[in-house]
Amino acid sequence: MLSGRLASRLLFNLVISIRQIHLNQSSHNIIFPRPVSQHRQITKMAATRRSARLSAVSDATKVVEIPIPPPPVPPAKTRKRKAVAEDTAKDSAKETKPAPSTPRKRRLLKADPSEPPATPTPQAAALIAETTSTPNKPKPVAINRLADPNRTNALLLSPQTSRIISSSAPSAQAPGSPSALPLEGMKFTPTTTTTTNLLEEACAHLIKVDARMKPLIEKHHCRIFSPEGLGERIDPFESLASGIISQQVSGAAAKAIKGRFVALFNQDHANGSEESTVHLLEAEEDTKKGKFPTPSQVAATSLETLRTAGLSQRKAEYLQGLAEKFVSGELTAQMLADAPYEEILEKLTAVRGLGKWSVEMFACFGLKRMDVFSLGDLGVQRGMAAFVGRDIAKLKAKGGKWKYMTEKEMEEISGRFKPYRSLFMWYMWRVEETDVSTLE
Repeated sequence: MLSGRLASRLLFNLVISIRQIHLNQSSHNIIFPRPVSQHRQITKMAATRRSARLSAVSDATKVVEIPIPPPPVPPAKTRKRKAVAEDTAKDSAKETKPAPSTPRKRRLLKADPSEPPATPTPQAAALIAETTSTPNKPKPVAINRLADPNRTNALLLSPQTSRIISSSAPSAQAPGSPSALPLEGMKFTPTTTTTTNLLEEACAHLIKVDARMKPLIEKHHCRIFSPEGLGERIDPFESLASGIISQQVSGAAAKAIKGRFVALFNQDHANGSEESTVHLLEAEEDTKKGKFPTPSQVAATSLETLRTAGLSQRKAEYLQGLAEKFVSGELTAQMLADAPYEEILEKLTAVRGLGKWSVEMFACFGLKRMDVFSLGDLGVQRGMAAFVGRDIAKLKAKGGKWKYMTEKEMEEISGRFKPYRSLFMWYMWRVEETDVSTLE
């Protein structure tokens, strides 16, 4: 009886349990009441799981900041050679070829406006002694004449008549003989100075004063004062006009302008034909195509016509003013042959366009006077500084007109070479072409 009740009780409980499980599977919203302790435990477990899920979500959404490395510092630019890199750096450099670099441009030094410009060298001054000759005309034979280092030794041509003029001073003329004729039959003493031995005597004097001149003289032959140079016939008007034309232009440009200037006065231009204009524009830059114009021709030509040769307005005025001086007789070839140097310097510097340096170059290269010295020539100043052993490279950056040597020093040194300072000046232009160590 008791066991039957127990069995029925167990069966009832089993049915109830099966029914409860079935109800739980069919509907999750139906929650059967639980004991309080069990409910608290379940709530605590749910909260723990929820917090774990929230922490996991926050960890997943958290932004990780990765530190950015600083940009590489470029290597410092130095002029020294870079040290040899390691083997790994060499391998990487071989793989990546560097981009070609553009070479640096050279800096052009601007001329200092406060510093006086360098005066022309003998190459530019050579146009003064260059004469215009007609084609196929033989050069004159050198004539042995008396010479004087203190007077004009050139054979001058009268600009208007082309008559030969030479110095009529007593010291430069044989008694009873025309000044321009050769001195045939005369007996010369060993001390007689002629155009044949003038250069030889002058060179001997320079070496006697300073033995360092000997290497310069042996290396460079001065044709200006040689018998051939002294035998050339010089038109003083052409020589002075050439000096004006060559001012502030290169030697090639001066020669081209002079050629066009001579072409203005050829026969075609004088006839006024239309071909003259074409001939003028297409003329070769050559001063030997025709005879140099006379002062009267230049004085009678308008400034506009003179400027067509390539002359500036001011140079055209200078040439016309010079021509008028010769036409009026204020300047003559005879005066330039006979007058002392001081008088020539005074009269020529009074002409517009002729400065002291231009007159000094004319006296040296045109009149062939042996005792001319230009203190204002920067090339001579530089050559004298090198001649006495000064460092030209350091003095060049000094600045100023007398940066190589003072005017007083130039006067003192050149004064020792009188009366052949023209030749000494010519060699000072050549000093830097010779090894200075051989002069010491």
